[in-house]
Amino acid sequence: MEARIDKWLWAARIFKTRSIAADACKNGRVSINGTTAKPSRTVKEGDTISVKKAPVVYSFRILRPIEQRVGARLLPEIYENVTDPQQYELLEMSRISGFIDRARGTGRPTKKERRALDAFTAPTLFGFDDTGEGWDE
Repeated sequence: MEARIDKWLWAARIFKTRSIAADACKNGRVSINGTTAKPSRTVKEGDTISVKKAPVVYSFRILRPIEQRVGARLLPEIYENVTDPQQYELLEMSRISGFIDRARGTGRPTKKERRALDAFTAPTLFGFDDTGEGWDE
């Protein structure tokens, strides 16, 4: 039994939509047994698929080629995850060092915070404006 790679990636829930899976194939982010794959390439049982999702390269061994989407509970029957553990460490390091889940108040101020800072630092002349009216010269 064989299946198209873009359909299999969608059916195995590697990508959310089939068009996203096809775009990944077209852009060279999917390889089958070490060679880049077009969306129409067929896969069979035992093939190893590598998918680049920055910054990690996931690897899967096909146990059953399917073209119809299945429930998440059936995924262990569809593929085996053979991704190198170092890739997951790389993912964790990028999460720690990146701007993901930035604590509020760190980094660049929001628009509201900037306006509050401007109001705080702006010189106040106690009811007088900057035209100079009201000053003895």
